[in-house]
Formats: sequence, C-alpha cells, structure tokens
Amino acid sequence: MAELKIDALVFDVLGTLVDEPAGLRAGIRALAPSAGLSPGPSAVPSVGPSAVPSLDAPGTERLLLLWQRHIEREQRRILDGDRPYLPSDALDREAARIVAEAAGVEDQAAVEELAGAARRLPPWPDTVAGLARLAGRFPLIGLSNASRTALLELNAHAGLRWHQALSAEDARAYKPDPAVYRLAVTVAGRPPERLLMVAAHAWDLRGAQALGLRTAYVARPVGDPPASSDRFDLYAEDLADLARQLELPRGV
Repeated sequence: MAELKIDALVFDVLGTLVDEPAGLRAGIRALAPSAGLSPGPSAVPSVGPSAVPSLDAPGTERLLLLWQRHIEREQRRILDGDRPYLPSDALDREAARIVAEAAGVEDQAAVEELAGAARRLPPWPDTVAGLARLAGRFPLIGLSNASRTALLELNAHAGLRWHQALSAEDARAYKPDPAVYRLAVTVAGRPPERLLMVAAHAWDLRGAQALGLRTAYVARPVGDPPASSDRFDLYAEDLADLARQLELPRGV
C-alpha cells in the first residue's frame, strides 16, 4: 500500500452503493394493480382471461431485463454518436413505457410512478456506514450516470452523504466516456493518479483507469466482475474491506 497515495475517493453509485435491480423490481411489482393482477408472489389476472404476462418472479425478471437492455442500448447509442444526448430521466421514462406496455399497463400515472423507481433504490447494507467511515479520512465524490435531479433524489432516498456529488449530465455523456471522469478530476483539483475510483463494474474502472485514476473493485451481486486481464489497484469484498485496505482504523 505504500505506493498508493490517494487524496480523494470517487464512487460509482448505481450498483456499487445502491441495489438498482431491487429498486426496479419493486417498481415493476407495483404495476400489478394497474395490470389487473394480484400483487402477490403468484400474481394472476384478477378479472377474466388476460394475455397480460404474470408479475410473479420470472415475469418480473423478464420485465427488468427489458428495462436494463433499453438503458444499456440507448446509452451506448449516445456514446457512439448515434443519438443526441438525453439525461437518465428521459431514458428511464422510455424504459418505463416499454415495460408498462409489455405488462399491459396503459395508465400514465402508473408509468410515471414506474419511471420514478429508478430514483428509489435501496443502499447495500454496508453503504451508509462504509461511506461515513471513509469520509473520516478522504473527501468523497459521487460520480454517477444518473441525471442531476435523479442523483439528488437517489442520494436522499438511500441516505448517501457526499462531499461532492457529480452527474454525467454535466458532461452531456455517460461513463465510460472520459469527459465524465474528468469532472471528478477537475472538482478534486488533484492529478488523476491521486484519485481512487471505486466501483462494482469492471467496465467503469477501465474507463477511469484509461484517464489515469487509480482503481478499486468492490464486489456486489449485481456488478460486472473483473476479467482475468484486468489489473486494478485494490479488490475489496465490501466497503469495510476497502477501508481496511486503505488502513483506516475501525473508529475512523
């Protein structure tokens, strides 16, 4: 650890500090009444025959995959220059409409409520305490693909506390575009190699690494694990393990 000299920590948010799929699943399950389904674990049509897909666990997972694939595809199109930039709010509304249509929901209020699920994401069990411990020594910078408005609501809902929260919207791009990571470098006022990017997504860390940031992978159930060719500076089981590797005493 002697060669790893860090002045500030830069955190990915979605998937790293909050359980994004869990929040989206909750929003999808809440569609059940609007789809004419019972909200229980074995949701079935509540009135008459229906071609609406079930919102049981497999049905919810299929709808979640629809959402995730749309967001990933459209962010990639923006990064490739095939679509003008849109903030995450707009992409979430598109995904909500696709999912609602697949679930047989036409109620616009229900669609808007589903779109808002992307801002109501639960933190991982170690997130709040882990950030507090790390903040005792390092400035903490959140760096998220979420829009400014979405990031504000997401931080409030999950209880995330930062010294600075940055949205990719400020760069009109999405990670792993280098312009997004430069936001953190500019705000920190430090050379990239004095910043530690923390994420549960190997693709995110590769993007930061390309700009010269140091990197720490934190394992999460929904993350993108490193490939055998990846060489990150730290590999942590959770935020407590990250703090230990950064040599923070438990009381700090």
